[in-house]
Amino acid sequence: MLGEVPQLTTQPAIKPLTLEYVKTIGITNNQPIGRGFHHPVGLVVSKDRRIFVLNRGLIEGGRGRLARVGVCNFDEEYLDEFGSFGSGDGQFEFATAIAIDSRERIYISDEYLHRISVFDTEGQFLSKWGTFGSGDGEIDGPSGLAFDSDDNVYLVDQNNHRVQKFTSDGRFLMTWGEEGSGEGQLNMPWGITLDSDGNVYVADWRNDRIQKFTSEGAFLAFFRESGEADGQLHRPSDVAVDGDGNVYVADWGNERVQVFGPGGEFLLKLRGEATVSKWAADFFEANPDEKRERDVSNLLPDLPSHLQTPYHISSQSEPYFWGPVAVVLDDPDHLYVVEHSRHRFQVYRRR
Repeated sequence: MLGEVPQLTTQPAIKPLTLEYVKTIGITNNQPIGRGFHHPVGLVVSKDRRIFVLNRGLIEGGRGRLARVGVCNFDEEYLDEFGSFGSGDGQFEFATAIAIDSRERIYISDEYLHRISVFDTEGQFLSKWGTFGSGDGEIDGPSGLAFDSDDNVYLVDQNNHRVQKFTSDGRFLMTWGEEGSGEGQLNMPWGITLDSDGNVYVADWRNDRIQKFTSEGAFLAFFRESGEADGQLHRPSDVAVDGDGNVYVADWGNERVQVFGPGGEFLLKLRGEATVSKWAADFFEANPDEKRERDVSNLLPDLPSHLQTPYHISSQSEPYFWGPVAVVLDDPDHLYVVEHSRHRFQVYRRR
């Protein structure tokens, strides 16, 4: 439900919306290089239709030692990768989010190093910025990134429970938010996006809601109900808004994606309907024993009553989202849903 605020007394008519499953791209890769993903947390699409997937690369006791950006296209050709684990230029330790500006520069946030790294679309490191702390312009655990029409950066300052605005080269402009659960307050926020009017939407993770602000940080509204029912949220991790004002939410704790109308009306939900990716099909062709085991496996099991939680159901049901951490819209009406725990993303087409 949308919070009742005077700024939103009139809402546009709701246009019908359907989301048609298209394909799945991905396969697990637990090596520093090569085709596949390892705990991806986000993606961006360049103007030439290349897809840049940010891998957090978690391994036991090693932070993000398999961190990298994998580059592919919609036809599932694996093209390149760049970045690696570490604290040097062009490296990451705990990558959190990826965004691309109008000049095709790729920005990556790192919550462990408290910095933003900037690359071109060929993977060349360009610059970095960020100073650890809680003062104006300082950051503690940066996560989501989004750009306005002037390429100013709206950055989610996760552990400071706020949003900060910077120029593209990291010069501080303004900030808003503080820890709490009231209007305009935040608690461990994560994802962020802007709509076509420049309004800012923040995935307020620990408060189980999406908040909407003006570009200057004035509170407008929130999707506020916590729970598992349709229209309710549990630990939302990302948000996207289409040209009609519909709001797409990665409802991470409920292992699903939900879509709301411009006034907060629940429209639909996705649980995931993944099929075998081209990369996985290549793997099974080369490993027929694995293919035979898959063919006799129950990929949608009936679970006992004590395991009827979103997490247990998704973790045991291969087509479903498991760890849907990011939602991304691109120009040809595609919705990409990045799955952190299944090392893939699912693609849908808006109708």
